Amino acid sequence: MKKPARPLRRLALLAAAMALGTAAKASDFSEPWKNADRALVIDAYEYNAIDWAQLATDKRVVGFINKASDGLPPPYFCFGGETDVKLCKALWKRYAVTRELFQTRKVVAKALGLKWGAYHLARPGNPVEQANNFVDFAEPAPDDLIALDIEGIDPTQWMSLEDAEEFVRQVHRRLGRFPVLYSNGKTAQYIADNRYTYRLLSRLPLWYARYKPDIEVHFPMGNWQGYALWQFSARANCGRFSCPYRVPGTPNDIDVSVAPMKAEELRRQWAVGGLIDVPPDYLASIPVPIPREAGLAGKVTITYADVATPPTIEELVAVLGARWNKFRDGFRMPVVKTVPQRPGFGIVQYVAWKRAGQRTPEQLDAAFAAADPVSTASTTPDRSRR
Repeated sequence: MKKPARPLRRLALLAAAMALGTAAKASDFSEPWKNADRALVIDAYEYNAIDWAQLATDKRVVGFINKASDGLPPPYFCFGGETDVKLCKALWKRYAVTRELFQTRKVVAKALGLKWGAYHLARPGNPVEQANNFVDFAEPAPDDLIALDIEGIDPTQWMSLEDAEEFVRQVHRRLGRFPVLYSNGKTAQYIADNRYTYRLLSRLPLWYARYKPDIEVHFPMGNWQGYALWQFSARANCGRFSCPYRVPGTPNDIDVSVAPMKAEELRRQWAVGGLIDVPPDYLASIPVPIPREAGLAGKVTITYADVATPPTIEELVAVLGARWNKFRDGFRMPVVKTVPQRPGFGIVQYVAWKRAGQRTPEQLDAAFAAADPVSTASTTPDRSRR
């Protein structure tokens, strides 16, 4: 358990998410860390001491995921009694120091060639503000992995699953991609069993936490076909005398995860960002109605029809601008300077010129000669009747 603390682009994100979500084979559910070609990932929080020089000697370690934000940010302005003010200031100072440490670790890890990631520990409270806190705290680059850590389903202790879906949507609004879902076996199974209720959480790539040598019987295969990462080692099963895998330069209780792929493949797919098995427009889909008789009979499979995603602000501005230009042009008078300057150029010639749509002098002369002064009501005086 953790310590508290555009179309082508869419297709690419989807492909990466599907690869991470379905890559696990049968052998990857039983002590895959013993396979020397399986990539490993470290995740830590601010109180884990790291010897970076020693850590870099383990070439199987591909990535480092660090805890970023924890629930809502502490208030900057402090009110109340003396004790309350001191506690408030201490929390803010800790928050500021933790953020500086996070950014320092990011620089060091990337300098050593490690892939970087950040996770948010979900707490009760405004999910949109928590998502903003996470994005502002972590400042993730496009190639950084992002994750949402849901430790349980008790909404008095952890973020409710309904709020977690809103958190994920807000992260997608801010970054244009989805986080990985970190969850233990019990919580992951609950989400899988209620996947029609939690249609977004159930389609996030799964970072699975279970500290047993074999998970094939327990893994929620009805929803996820495989894991993106499996956190197999932590304080729960790693101590001074026994540990599934020890990473040099880290404490005994460091969290270690394994990927169902080789190191180079994990580096290519690291940032993920898409949904599993469904396109990103899954968010904007609706259930297809079923006949009443079929519903009463039971055993009905609910299907969803994709609908167009809501237009972006840029798209709305472009459409409104084009319509305004068309409306405005309808009230404009002809530009005088475009009319040929010729002697005797009256309404007859102007009509002929507009109908012809021609520009060369020869073509204009031909158009004028073909004009019918009678049908166009010429205003030239007829002096032959004097």
